[in-house]
Amino acid sequence: MKAYLRIFDFTQKVNYKTEILAGLTVAMTMIPESLSFAILAGLSPLTGLYAAFLMGLVTAILGGRPGMVSGGAGATIVVLIALSKAHGVEYLFAAVALAGLFQFLVGIFRLGKFVRLIPQPVMYGFLNGLAVIIFMAQIEQFKVTDGGITTWLSGTPLYVMGGLTLLTIGIVLVVPRLTKAIPASLIAILVIFGLVLGFGIETKTVGDIASIEGGFPAFHIPMVPFTLETLQIIFPFALVMAGVGLVESLLTLSMVDEITNSRGSANREALAQGTANVVNGFFGGMGGCAMVAQTLVNLNAGSRARLAAIVGALTILVIILVGAPVIERIPMAALVGVMIMVAIGTFEWVSLRIINKMPKSDIFVGMLVAVITIVLHNLALAVLVGVIVAALVFAWDNAKRIRARKHIDATGAKVYEIYGPLFFGSVAAFLEKFDVENDPHDVVIDFRESRVADMSAIDALNKITARYSALNKTVVLKHLSPDCRNKLKKAEGVIVVTMAEDPTYKVVADR
Repeated sequence: MKAYLRIFDFTQKVNYKTEILAGLTVAMTMIPESLSFAILAGLSPLTGLYAAFLMGLVTAILGGRPGMVSGGAGATIVVLIALSKAHGVEYLFAAVALAGLFQFLVGIFRLGKFVRLIPQPVMYGFLNGLAVIIFMAQIEQFKVTDGGITTWLSGTPLYVMGGLTLLTIGIVLVVPRLTKAIPASLIAILVIFGLVLGFGIETKTVGDIASIEGGFPAFHIPMVPFTLETLQIIFPFALVMAGVGLVESLLTLSMVDEITNSRGSANREALAQGTANVVNGFFGGMGGCAMVAQTLVNLNAGSRARLAAIVGALTILVIILVGAPVIERIPMAALVGVMIMVAIGTFEWVSLRIINKMPKSDIFVGMLVAVITIVLHNLALAVLVGVIVAALVFAWDNAKRIRARKHIDATGAKVYEIYGPLFFGSVAAFLEKFDVENDPHDVVIDFRESRVADMSAIDALNKITARYSALNKTVVLKHLSPDCRNKLKKAEGVIVVTMAEDPTYKVVADR
């Protein structure tokens, strides 16, 4: 909780110019995305912008690490579309607040550590799939909707938007070689904006998506009946939203950790995400989570502190209040070009270079996660499936590694030295190692190089000791760790455990 209350990291050196410029760039790229997600969910465009402002500001101040950017993300709003259409926007706000409470509890009970269980192939698949989604979302901007019918741009509008997009990409590639004083993405947006205004070029702009003019978000208690029936309606949606938001946020935190070679606090981020979503629910925002694309824009612009995300959030608020007429004239081609470069930077190209050096199971897991991410646009489901498959592969590999070295000691007892973990996947092979009928009266099972991992392992020990007991033979289990002995306290059968030379295992403390 102390980490949660420590709002700013005063020991961190801040480059104010870099942070401010990075924040402005982030705001420019977040506005069209937040508008698109809100419209997709059938909500007011301002609902998306309020979420961008509230999520961005709260998580920037209270979040688990500098450099991350949160906003009204599509991953979370997608799970609430059905609720909004069936019961109305007030139920959506209530669900967002409840989801925030769930996330806050995850942080309070320090459950954020479980993101460490996500293996690297899953991360590769997640990021590669996300890169494809970001890229395809930009291709959608080359379509236009007229009278409810969506068609591709053609002729001059297509050539103009395509040319401006390519020019934006070129600027983003070239500027860093000339100067890094100003983020290349911001320069590209300003140059394209200036060209379009200066030469009167007709092209698709932010204003063509929706108007972004409005007022300050007002406190608003969701207008829903405070009954058990209401809770039953919003509970499943809130639970799914909380899970999706936390998975994406904590994965983003891990990504930033890797890029910046530092470590953030998963539990503190869960607290911040929860607080931000509760605030959204009571101030008319659609909720959200960490946004990978905007976080990468922020990092690529040189930001390493909290200030950039704060500036980005406040910029969105200023734009809502007074800057809408200007921002609505920004060409979408400039933002599309910037986001295409983000997609290229998001893709883990190293995964292609080392693919021939990776185990086939890891390749399969990475490709599976990427495909689910691309096809279903459900990042949380993709990661969950990837973790489950990776865990099953790990269990299978370890199940094949258990073995036993046998010899007769000085007392005439037969000793089975077990190597490899004893768990549900390896119990069958473990039981096959013993020659119960032909073994001498005294048998020793040495677990110095093994450990009893689960209930299936305990059941296996009960079975093998019961077989020896039926023949009036004695079994001694040696070198069991304290946690293994605790598992055996309630085990049935003739089990004798020696305490001598039991190993001690140390576990890394949670942050």
